[in-house]
Amino acid sequence: MLPLDLPGGVQLTGLPPLSLYVHVPWCVRKCPYCDFNSHELRARITSATPTPGLDAALEGRYVQALLADLDTAAPSIWGREVHSVFFGGGTPSLLSALALDALMSGIRARVRLAPQAEVTLEANPGTFEAEKFAAYRALGVNRLSIGVQSFDPARLQALGRIHDAREALRAVEIAHANFDNFNLDLMYALPQQTLAGAEADIRTAIQLGPPHLSAYHLTIEPNTAFARYPPPLPDDEMSAAMQESIEALLAGAGYVHYETSAFAQSGRECRHNLNYWQFGDYLGIGAGAHGKISSAGSIVRQVRWKHPREYMDQALAGRAVQQEHAVAAADLPFEFMMNALRLIGGFHAASFEQRTGLALDVALPALGRAEVLGLVERDAQRVVPTLRGQRFLNDLLQLFLPEAARD
Repeated sequence: MLPLDLPGGVQLTGLPPLSLYVHVPWCVRKCPYCDFNSHELRARITSATPTPGLDAALEGRYVQALLADLDTAAPSIWGREVHSVFFGGGTPSLLSALALDALMSGIRARVRLAPQAEVTLEANPGTFEAEKFAAYRALGVNRLSIGVQSFDPARLQALGRIHDAREALRAVEIAHANFDNFNLDLMYALPQQTLAGAEADIRTAIQLGPPHLSAYHLTIEPNTAFARYPPPLPDDEMSAAMQESIEALLAGAGYVHYETSAFAQSGRECRHNLNYWQFGDYLGIGAGAHGKISSAGSIVRQVRWKHPREYMDQALAGRAVQQEHAVAAADLPFEFMMNALRLIGGFHAASFEQRTGLALDVALPALGRAEVLGLVERDAQRVVPTLRGQRFLNDLLQLFLPEAARD
């Protein structure tokens, strides 16, 4: 591993908040649009366990690998408080309560977990059991993120989801019974979706009253089944109409639009994701997990081994990190803006220097061009993307690429 004081052309006067991300790489079935590091498994389904689950031996070895990974990484975050934990995937809700108990106990024994830390677990409706999710809550998970995607049976089938609309509603019912904080993930611009269909999904979600809601535009990613066999999708004009209508419906229901795809009731913003967008630090453990760890003189990015079995072998041998590098100073303005300009309220000018170790002066030429193009507004205190900047975020971000990357 790189020494964390490796010169990177930066000088931080303080370290940003720290989060922990834990990747669980298995799914019952790979969705055709998904480009995350997820792997299909032969799910364990019995009369005693009617919902899918991981094989006990595989689950146990993976938990051991995660904790070994955390042991190896501990010196890089020594003494720092962890403000949030996020179990992502894949499908973390495939984990048994026993495995999550071992993980949470192991995490608490190895890091300084803040007393009021936000602990989120991603869950798919097809894996919900009331008893298991009550156990998750008792073990310290205090926030769920439920991958509903749609309440329309035809759209769910087109997306290759393993759950139906009835199971989605049941999942929300279980979440309400056990958690006072949860998110619903929805997608729009789905195969053969109409404007009325997209609006119906949002209205259903609003009626269910989630404290947080994410609404993502379906994009066709390389190396996915949808990239090989593209489905019929709404055109750009219809997709834009869906986005505008979704934002208006959620605003009318009292949800604050605080990030490109994120909406929350007052005070229910996702603290873990906010840390990403504010260019905070995060230690990522698990197969294919990414991390960003700062020290006084450098910002280091890491990637774990991607394939689950290779990751387990390497992590248990003390070599969980496959790649790492110190971020060059020339790349930091783009990396910061790629996160911070997703926030509807933008960022405080002073935070750029606090998080990158660079004076904001290095980004002023690009900010000036963005302002002329009507993509941002700024004063001495804040930089805020305009509505045009939000709609054309990729064009805005390209202005901050190093010169060589733009040419």
